[in-house]
Amino acid sequence: MSTGKVLRFDHVRGYGFIAPSDGGDDIFLHANDLLVEKNLIVPGTFMEFDVEEGERGLKASAARIVSSGPSVPPAVPRVAAHADDSDGLCDVLPVGELTQEVTETLLRVEPTLTGAQIIRIRSELIRIAEKYGWVEN
Repeated sequence: MSTGKVLRFDHVRGYGFIAPSDGGDDIFLHANDLLVEKNLIVPGTFMEFDVEEGERGLKASAARIVSSGPSVPPAVPRVAAHADDSDGLCDVLPVGELTQEVTETLLRVEPTLTGAQIIRIRSELIRIAEKYGWVEN
């Protein structure tokens, strides 16, 4: 069984996408593969599911809402940068943390983005961040 967080789910069309907890490409989720009512599925819902190879890539099956544990990982406390910092350095994020921040921001600002669009935008932003040393591997 795999786990992940729902990125988006269209109740009218009956499908959406899950960002797997272990990273990698987003996974397609269809209403027919849910073990719960589709109206319970909203962005941020933490799911458990089997992964199968579908006609167009990975898809979730036997998907259910995880009943224990937080639906989102606990926030990592951040130290605010002060204007009087003389070293001129900034925090460097792990790639996974930046990826999660970018995904959540994109979904909050533009919830109609598709999983493929999110992946393309995220990949390009990570490439830029790696180029300038803003992330660590």
